[in-house]
Amino acid sequence: MAITAKLVMELREKTGAGMMDCKKALEASGGELEAAIDHLRKAGLKSAAKKAERETAEGRVFAVLSEDGHRGHLVAVACETDFLASSDGFISFVQGLADSVEAMDPDGLEDGERPFLKQCTADGQTIEETIKASVGQFGENIRLTALERLENTEGQIGCYIHHDNKQGAIVSVTTGADAATAGPVLKSLCQHIVVFHPEFMDRDEVPADALDREREVILASDELQAKPEEIRGKIVEGKLRRFYSERCLVEQPWILDDKTSVGKVLEKELGAGTKVVAYARVRLG
Repeated sequence: MAITAKLVMELREKTGAGMMDCKKALEASGGELEAAIDHLRKAGLKSAAKKAERETAEGRVFAVLSEDGHRGHLVAVACETDFLASSDGFISFVQGLADSVEAMDPDGLEDGERPFLKQCTADGQTIEETIKASVGQFGENIRLTALERLENTEGQIGCYIHHDNKQGAIVSVTTGADAATAGPVLKSLCQHIVVFHPEFMDRDEVPADALDREREVILASDELQAKPEEIRGKIVEGKLRRFYSERCLVEQPWILDDKTSVGKVLEKELGAGTKVVAYARVRLG
């Protein structure tokens, strides 16, 4: 069967592979389109294996929320070059992958367990196969490096992707505010998390040993030892408050107004009793 330019273009549109790769696949499969697609998929798996060890410091982070706004996923896909990360093809690929993840609703990548990679997407391929096929399509090592999932049926989920598209955050907040009211506030909250990357949600999350170490450092400092003994207790309390304000999300100075705290802003904007339930941040590179 003659390999026509039209047939090559049709295969390219279906697979996203390069023109020469499409032509070779059609030649190897006797001009049969479906066989050529299988040929490219197999070639992509081999290519993925060869490129699997190559460094992936670039990429893209996407966030996808469910239609009801009560569930969200944060997905990070890494590649080798900024050139690819900025390309329309790669952006479309990551967006499609993020949409598939949201539709499948898997948990995160805890402890290296990734059973959802074996689940099939709407097009019949597994997530794992889709990623490996993209290696052949783009010619770079492609990796799913992070997946975070939050759900709150009694509150709201917010998300934010930083301007470099390599960082993002997602947050779950229990609040009586509706999505229209909560949305802008939670986006700013996620931006705050990306910029200030808090270690803990609040004081209750700080491990006792971490607090003990901080107190020991303060007590042993020359600054404290130089002060009269009767005021050292207040100085220690003040420095611990500073420790909390630097490390705990709800006590950090608000990104848009450092004269108030995250917790106070949330209560003012979203109502008394508003509580951050969980948050996650991902960063490529």
